[in-house]
Amino acid sequence: MLNFLPPLLVGCIASLLLVINIFFWVPILLVLAAIKLLLPLRAVRLRLDPVILAIAEGWISCNSGWMALTQRTVWDVQGLDGLRADSWTMVSSNHQSWVDIFVLQHLLNRRIPLLKFFLKQQLIWVPVMGLAWWALEFPFMRRHSEAYLKKHPEMRGKDQETTRKACEKFALIPTSVMNFLEGTRFTPAKHARQQSPYPHLLKPKAGGLALALQAMGSKFHSILDVTIYYPDGIPTFWDFLCGRVRRVVVRARSVPVPAALCLGDYGQDAAFRADFAAWVAALWQEKEATLTALEQQYPRQR
Repeated sequence: MLNFLPPLLVGCIASLLLVINIFFWVPILLVLAAIKLLLPLRAVRLRLDPVILAIAEGWISCNSGWMALTQRTVWDVQGLDGLRADSWTMVSSNHQSWVDIFVLQHLLNRRIPLLKFFLKQQLIWVPVMGLAWWALEFPFMRRHSEAYLKKHPEMRGKDQETTRKACEKFALIPTSVMNFLEGTRFTPAKHARQQSPYPHLLKPKAGGLALALQAMGSKFHSILDVTIYYPDGIPTFWDFLCGRVRRVVVRARSVPVPAALCLGDYGQDAAFRADFAAWVAALWQEKEATLTALEQQYPRQR
């Protein structure tokens, strides 16, 4: 436990360990991904995918190791009992910080299959990590404004096609599909701009979840709905590295997916789209109630 050191020094040590961990595991991932690229056969994929996923899980375990070494975080976690690592899992969570990803990976690693995130297209250019996400077949999405889509209508539906293709690959072996329904990290400015009716959340975007369920609905019987709360305020990634995240509260629950919501056409059927949006709104109201209760239990310092 190195948290007795000054925060700046802790941050430097954690950063160094993070980088070492990346440069140890990523080259191995890239070699195996290159083999899959050169030999695009189902038999090759079925043999290599479990190895690649095991490498990724080892990478996450090492992240948990340096987190334990440099952090003094108190974890209050409920609702993760009974999870299975051998079945497909859809995970949904609120999104406030890059720290959320480390929280989710730390808590869910080897409890469920490796989390696959839908990422913004620009993130493929992140040094080293972009290649790692590509090797792990994280889907990269292009997000366009409505104004852009009006000028370029041919781009409408491209993300849906990306989602479908990704889900076809995910269907081969047990996978966890991670969906941040807000589509971006919560900030007060974004919240005000959206005029969100949820005090602690941005408005949910149901399209990505609907398409994933439409493509793989037979694989998912429920959604693991995760709510993350930081009692000491939403941390930056540097706060996290410096050991300033003292408490993390996580509540999870399994939410059954109505069978009818796995069968409709979200893109073309307006009635189905309305039904799906209403179901997501109910999920979001429950999440807002959970965050309100947690804020009362763990009041943030003003």
